[in-house]
Amino acid sequence: WGGANWTRNTDPASWMRYSVVWYSQRITHTMGAAELTRYARSFGYGNADFTGDTGENNGLDRAWIGSSLKVSPREQVAFLRKLMFDTLPVTKTAMANTRAIIESQAVDGWTVHGKTGTAYPRNKDRSFDYARGFGWYIGWAERQGTTLVFARLTQARERTSGSPGMLTRDGLLNDWPALAARFKP
Repeated sequence: WGGANWTRNTDPASWMRYSVVWYSQRITHTMGAAELTRYARSFGYGNADFTGDTGENNGLDRAWIGSSLKVSPREQVAFLRKLMFDTLPVTKTAMANTRAIIESQAVDGWTVHGKTGTAYPRNKDRSFDYARGFGWYIGWAERQGTTLVFARLTQARERTSGSPGMLTRDGLLNDWPALAARFKP
């Protein structure tokens, strides 16, 4: 499912870069639903629901993949602002380490840091609807002492040849110069 990047040894940086689901699942199983829920609530992270798909008892395996955990783009931005300005209820070291492993690239004089995501809704028969995939790209951009936090969420209307998350990222990076120009410090 995840290709070659999911079959090699993984550390936190490669986990984030390649969205290694099995690594996420090891973490969630170690923490447990109660601890995950406690953290999500303290972070103000969406509905903090780690139950998973109805009747499937799979919350620790996929609550965050188009399942029970719901987080709006506005909630993503609020979370990222807390991460950027060290106001999450965790250590400053934990926040700094998290920021350090987020992928970044240069775009029009900005350093754009972000994380992609992809999920597919389920049909009534529980199969995945690959024609209506969701893609998101969330993160922040920095230039000359200015930080902008962003979230972009898309939903395909037909099956795409690439990952909806990567396509969303590429679209935002392409649009970034015009979006950033709208910001007036």
